[in-house]
Amino acid sequence: MRVAIIGAGLTGLTVAYYLKKAGVKFDVFENTEHTGGVIRTKSKNGFVYETGPNTGTVSNVETVKLFEELSGSFEPELADERAAKRLILKNNKWVALPSGLTSGITTNLFTLKDKLRLLGEPFRKPGTNPDETIAALVRRRMGTSFLDYAVNPFISGIYAGDPEKLITKFALPKLYRLEQDYGSFIGGAIKKSKEPKTETEKKVSKKIFSAEGGLSELTNALAENTGYDNIHTGKNVIITRQDNHYKIENSSYTHVVTTVNGGALNGLLPFIGTKELKPVTTMRYAKVVEVSLGFNKWNGMDLNAFGGLIPAMENKNILGILFMSTLFKGRAPEGGALLTVFAGGIKKPELATLPETELIKLIKPELTHLLQLNNFNPDLMEISYHNNAIAQYEAGSQKRTETIKAIENKYNNLFLAGSIRDGVGMADRIKQATRLAETIISMR
Repeated sequence: MRVAIIGAGLTGLTVAYYLKKAGVKFDVFENTEHTGGVIRTKSKNGFVYETGPNTGTVSNVETVKLFEELSGSFEPELADERAAKRLILKNNKWVALPSGLTSGITTNLFTLKDKLRLLGEPFRKPGTNPDETIAALVRRRMGTSFLDYAVNPFISGIYAGDPEKLITKFALPKLYRLEQDYGSFIGGAIKKSKEPKTETEKKVSKKIFSAEGGLSELTNALAENTGYDNIHTGKNVIITRQDNHYKIENSSYTHVVTTVNGGALNGLLPFIGTKELKPVTTMRYAKVVEVSLGFNKWNGMDLNAFGGLIPAMENKNILGILFMSTLFKGRAPEGGALLTVFAGGIKKPELATLPETELIKLIKPELTHLLQLNNFNPDLMEISYHNNAIAQYEAGSQKRTETIKAIENKYNNLFLAGSIRDGVGMADRIKQATRLAETIISMR
């Protein structure tokens, strides 16, 4: 057995890590000159910032286990408890998202009608449409104001997407299963909380994580434990198939794992027809521009929160702002602040292609007002453009999933992984990679 892994991001490196532990031979091929994929941490003038994903969530047992195994070479840093406070913009003012019964009753984010309507949520019948969008589901069970001022900004934060287009079953599978398995969100959450859990399951805290020094510490630890001799960067490979084996340059492999975006599969796997791959290669991705802002001395609003999300109803150019120096230690000089601002997404993709000067000219007035700054004069500003930032699980997700399964059944020992299926979060990547590695190891 010899495995080729395409992509040295979080998914590929996690697969490689577990194969190495099991003594399975493998090679990782990465077309850029560095490991880590889109995860990139930079340090400049006392600021430690990300130019890709900023945080993850400890939301499954696979993530818990990986962190425990990497102990000594990687230590997760959990977000400050102030991260529990989430801000939502309404009528140009920040409002804290309710965190309990009292704040849920008194908040002005939701209408009285929808607050009363929520009392009947546990008694509504489950939906019967497997292709129901997130927006349709939330309207049906909770009401329009919950969609506009809770779910819409939440979806912007995860997918930079449109809840009118995202399919609940694929984009929010846990929410979908709550309704299907338990009959309601509220009742299901209560019942699940009472189910017995293993000791590892009890450690699934759902807390936000990074690492001291940034998220690159995670992918660096995986690469070091995997062995850099097994990782080949700067390799834009093409895979051919011959006699049930796969060829890359002059090497032969029994198994192949791809972790690339859907659009890259045609060039990578030419032995599969473009028509056969079309449901995967035509998957839509959100374009996002990420702006890291550092201030040596902060003189704006109180940053005592996770950050602020902006609903589409507010008609701003900014999707949201993360208060990174509040969440994690050492991200900015003492008395300063580090923020990450996001723009673009599915609804305003044109913003993610603007030249830097035009982008800043557009978002500067919004940032100055929203952050209550006397003047906008950051000591650090770095802009990162992501053309294929986040996969969108929209209509066609069922067909795409079926296509992936059919291709894997047709071409023995070929596995199509990455964010084309199974979720877009860091914990989703770890879970998928762990289970994929277990499958390959069991085939020896």
